[in-house]
Amino acid sequence: MNPEKDFAPLTPNIVRALNDKLYEKRKVAALEIEKLVREFVAQNNTVQIKHVIQTLSQEFALSQHPHSRKGGLIGLAACSIALGKDSGLYLKELIEPVLTCFNDADSRLRYYACEALYNIVKVARGAVLPHFNVLFDGLSKLAADPDPNVKSGSELLDRLLKDIVTESNKFDLVSFIPLLRERIYSNNQYARQFIISWILVLESVPDINLLDYLPEILDGLFQILGDNGKEIRKMCEVVLGEFLKEIKKNPSSVKFAEMANILVIHCQTTDDLIQLTAMCWMREFIQLAGRVMLPYSSGILTAVLPCLAYDDRKKSIKEVANVCNQSLMKLVTPEDDEPDELRPGQRQAEPAPDDALPKQEGTASGGPDGSCDSSFSSSISVFTAASTERAPVTLHLDGIVQVLNCHLSDTAIGMMTRIAVLKWLYHLYIKTPRKMFRHTDSLFPILLQTLSDESDEVILKDLEVLAEIASSPAGQTDDPGPLDGPDLRASHSELQVPTLSRAGLLNTSGTKGLECSPSTPTMNSYFYKFMINLLKRFSSERKLLEVRGPFIIRQLCLLLNAENIFHSMADILLREEDLKFASTMVHALNTILLTSTELFQLRNQLKDLKTLESQNLFCCLYRSWCHNPVTTVSLCFLTQNYRHAYDLIQKFGDLEVTVDFLAEVDKLVQLIECPIFTYLRLQLLDVKNNPYLIKALYGLLMLLPQSSAFQLLSHRLQCVPNPELLQTEDSLKAAPKSQKADSPSIDYAELLQHFEKVQNKHLEVRHQRSGRGDHLDRRVVL
Repeated sequence: MNPEKDFAPLTPNIVRALNDKLYEKRKVAALEIEKLVREFVAQNNTVQIKHVIQTLSQEFALSQHPHSRKGGLIGLAACSIALGKDSGLYLKELIEPVLTCFNDADSRLRYYACEALYNIVKVARGAVLPHFNVLFDGLSKLAADPDPNVKSGSELLDRLLKDIVTESNKFDLVSFIPLLRERIYSNNQYARQFIISWILVLESVPDINLLDYLPEILDGLFQILGDNGKEIRKMCEVVLGEFLKEIKKNPSSVKFAEMANILVIHCQTTDDLIQLTAMCWMREFIQLAGRVMLPYSSGILTAVLPCLAYDDRKKSIKEVANVCNQSLMKLVTPEDDEPDELRPGQRQAEPAPDDALPKQEGTASGGPDGSCDSSFSSSISVFTAASTERAPVTLHLDGIVQVLNCHLSDTAIGMMTRIAVLKWLYHLYIKTPRKMFRHTDSLFPILLQTLSDESDEVILKDLEVLAEIASSPAGQTDDPGPLDGPDLRASHSELQVPTLSRAGLLNTSGTKGLECSPSTPTMNSYFYKFMINLLKRFSSERKLLEVRGPFIIRQLCLLLNAENIFHSMADILLREEDLKFASTMVHALNTILLTSTELFQLRNQLKDLKTLESQNLFCCLYRSWCHNPVTTVSLCFLTQNYRHAYDLIQKFGDLEVTVDFLAEVDKLVQLIECPIFTYLRLQLLDVKNNPYLIKALYGLLMLLPQSSAFQLLSHRLQCVPNPELLQTEDSLKAAPKSQKADSPSIDYAELLQHFEKVQNKHLEVRHQRSGRGDHLDRRVVL
C-alpha cells in the first residue's frame, strides 16, 4: 500500500494500524474508526461516512495485501457498530466487500470476514432482509468450508440470520425461492444440511407460506433424502414430514397436479427410503386430491405396479403401493364412460397426448431419471402441471391402457403386478366399457398370450377379463367379422373369423335349428373371436391344452354360459383342418363335459334331450365329436341315445383300430364306472327297456383286448339280469313304451352318415402321413 496516499478522514495512525500484522493493533484502529464514525453520525455528515466506508472497502478489504484486507474487514464492522440503527442506510456498501472475502484463499481471512459480517448483521437486524439472498448465497458456500473455524463462524452467523427471519414479517419469499431451488441441488453434504435447516426454519414461521412453493423444491428435497449421511437423511425426513402434515391440514391450497410428476419419478427410484417416502406422499395425494390425480393415472401406475411384486424385504413399500393402486382404481367411475361432448361444462384437465414431459429444474445436477420404464417411457407423456382447479376431470384411457399393456407384456414382471394389471383391465371394462372397447383389438393378443402364464391366479384373472370382453353389451357390433383396427390388420390376423354369420355357421346342411338357446346370455361379437383364437392357441401350443386346457375351459364355463362355450367350440372344430388336433380337442372337451362339476347343469340338460334347445346342442356337439369315435359313443351314452351308440360301435369294425383308439375305449370303460354314469349302470337293471345299452356295452367289450378294462366291463355285464331276453328279434321290435325313443327332431341316420364321413377323412389323413396308401380300401363305403 502506498504510504504517501491520502486516506482522510482516516489518520495515518489508523491506516498504519489497519495494515499491521498483529490483530491487537488492528483492533485498536477499529476502535478509532468507530469513534470517528460516531462523530460523523452525530454531525449527520453522511458524505464523510460514505467516504470512510468506501476507503475501508476499496483500499483495505479489497486490497491485494492480506493484512490490509483483515484491517478493512474489522474496520467495516466498526463502522456498522458506530452507525447503529442507521447502518441500514449503508448495508450494501458494508456487506459487498465482506462477502467478496468469503472467497479468499486464506482461511483466517474467511474467518475474519465471517466475524465482520456477523457484527454488521447483528447491528442491522431486520434491515438486512432486503439483502438476504446475497447473504444466504455467501453462507451456503461457507457451510461447506473445509476449515472448522470458518465453519464454526458461519454457523454463528447462520443462527443469527435465522433468528432475524423468524422474528420478522417482511421476509421476501418470492425472490428467495429461485435461489433456494438452485442451491437445493448441491451435492455437497454440508451445503445440503444448510439448505435443509433453512427450509425447516422457514416452514416453522407462521407468516411464511412455503407450501405454495413446494413444487419448486420438492424434487430437490427427495434428492437430498438420498444423501449418504444419516443425519441429513433424518433432517430431510423431518422436513418432508412437516410438509405432509401441512398438506393434510390444508389440502384445498395444495398444488397436487404440479407435484404429481415429481412423485412419480421418485416412486421409481432404487433407494428404499426415497421410494417409500414418495409412495406415502402419492397415497396421500390420491386420497386428498381425488379425481385431480386422474390425468396422471398412467404415470402413477407406471410407478406403483412394479412395487406390488416386491418381496418381504420391501414389504412397507409394497403395502403403500397397494393402497395407492386401490385408491386410484376407486376414482374411475361409470361417468368416465360418457362421451366428452355429452358432459356440459367439462374442462380438459388432462394434458394432450403430444404434450412433452416437463423437465424438472436441477435434474441434471444429480437427480434421478425422470422417465418411467424404458420399455414405454418414450411414448407416454402424461405428466403436465395441469390446473389444479377442482373442475371435472376427463379420463383418457390411451396412456393407462398402454402402461397396462406394457406391464402385461413384460415376461419379467412379478405375478402380483400381472394380477393387478388384469384387475385394472377388468375394472376399466366394467366402469368404462365403451371407451375400453376401442382398445380391445390391441389388448386381445396379449390377453390370449397370458393364458400361458405359470400362475393359476393370473390365468383366472385373465379369463375374467376375456369373459367380460366377450359378454359386455358394449362389445356388440353388427359385423361379427374382424374389426378394422390398424393393429389388427397389421399383425393380429388371428382375430379373423369365418365370413358366414354365426347363425349361418350353426344352421349347416342337414341340421335343424342349431341356433343358440334364447334363454342363454347374449354374447357379443368378441365371444366368437375369443373362442376361435383360444382354439388356435391350443392348436399351436399343445402343452397349454394338456396342462391348462381343462382349467381354462372349466373357468370359462363358470364365467360365461357353458352351453355357449361348448356350442361355439364344437361349431368351430367342425371346420378344423388339422384333424389330429380336432380329435385331441374333442377328447379334451368330452372329458371336461363328463367329469367337471362346473358342467353339472349342462350334463343334466343333455341327459334327457327334453327340449328343442338341448337337442340342437346335442346335434352340434355330435358333429364335432365325430372327430373322435370313442367320445362320440360317450356323448350318446350321456344323452341316453343307446341305440345310436350301438349303431356307432357297429361301425368301429370298419375303422383303423390303433393303440390310442383302444386306450380311449379303456378310458370310456373307466368313466362308465364313475359317479357320472350312475344312472346308466342302474338302467342295466331294466334289461327289457334298455336292450341297446347292453348291446352297446357288449360291443365295447368285444373291441377290447383281454385287459383290466375288459375284466372290469365283463364283471359289470355279468351283473345284468336275464341276458337271454336280448336274443329274440321280436323283443327288439316290440320295445315297450317306457323305452327311450329317438327324438323326432333329430335325424340319426344323417348323423351316422356324418360320423362315417369324418372318420374317412381321418383315415385318409393318417394314411397320407404314414405313406401306407394300400390300406385305403379299408375305409367305409358310403
